[in-house]
Amino acid sequence: MDMNNNKTNIRFTFGIIVLNGEPFIKYNLRALYPFAHQIIVVEGANFNSTHCATKDGHSLDNTLKILKEFKEKEDHDNKLVLVTAEDDGHLNGFWPGEKDEQCQAFAKRATGNWLWQIDIDEFYLETDMKRIIRMLDEDPSIATISFPEIPFWGSFDYRCDGIFLRYRYSEVHRLFRWRPEYKYLTHRPVTVINEEGVDLREKNWMRAEDMRKQGVYLYHYYCIFQNQVSSKMIYYHNRVKGASNGKSIIIDSDKYLDRTFLKLKDPFHVHTVNAFPSWLERFKGNHPQQIKALKNDIEEGTVKISMRNMDDVDALVKSMRYRIGVKCYKIWGNYISQLNWISRDFIKGRIGVLKFVSSFFYVVIGKKQLF
Repeated sequence: MDMNNNKTNIRFTFGIIVLNGEPFIKYNLRALYPFAHQIIVVEGANFNSTHCATKDGHSLDNTLKILKEFKEKEDHDNKLVLVTAEDDGHLNGFWPGEKDEQCQAFAKRATGNWLWQIDIDEFYLETDMKRIIRMLDEDPSIATISFPEIPFWGSFDYRCDGIFLRYRYSEVHRLFRWRPEYKYLTHRPVTVINEEGVDLREKNWMRAEDMRKQGVYLYHYYCIFQNQVSSKMIYYHNRVKGASNGKSIIIDSDKYLDRTFLKLKDPFHVHTVNAFPSWLERFKGNHPQQIKALKNDIEEGTVKISMRNMDDVDALVKSMRYRIGVKCYKIWGNYISQLNWISRDFIKGRIGVLKFVSSFFYVVIGKKQLF
């Protein structure tokens, strides 16, 4: 890969699993293409997604058509690889399991020296991707990078934040050094092991907080369009219903679309993981270029998709009562997230007793910066 004539030894294989990827799919491919050594798209449903799939396990929308058109018209360097369940021997068209097999399908085909997992609604600023390349070139000891996330809700102008995002999902595992003998183990949590069976996070792990300090984020447009939210929540409902591991962190997922996304009945539980408090804030930053292109195409009518009316949200975030509530939840969430990070690092052996005690003390008395 040669970005802007700056030679690098970094070769990214981007791995994507997708079902009904419109309207994001062609914009995401265009965003990744200049940085890619290889883009592997694994298309199709598992059995928790039968509600939004064809009888033979494929997307109901034009995802397959768009992928084939991109391959024919825009893949001039032959970077795009399309994989379906049939290609891996699942003749009924459905992928088995709960996304592990789909992710393993792109991992075993990866020829790059870095494996970067991408959800179809996840984007990065182009300047940040170049920064990551420089970082990997300058420090060959890095084994994996996790990212902080900015999740968008209802429109491109609002982001969601919450206790779950600060406490349980404070870093998103996405980028892994890759060699043929490495193995993609699980999708939840995303785990890659080396030839000795060691989780790469036990090596030189660039944490989400490290990336946050550099201003590098994952931009997640996870909850923008009504059809996107509807399919997602039915999928969550099916997955939760089929699980046997106790209490779910997603409550009444079958009612989320109407009660929360459309009517905003509980403005302090807006995230799809709604067992924890969450809230909305206006986004004041810049979007990646391909998201700007998508937004422009929607506004001009080139992409025809309905958008949520955000008048109620505009009024909500301006109210003093809501702003005070958000501030209180942020203080609470910051303490929880800081203590959680310290405790996890101590349990995993990443910090010693002295570091644990001093960090715990500084958080409790408020001396440690609350992000």
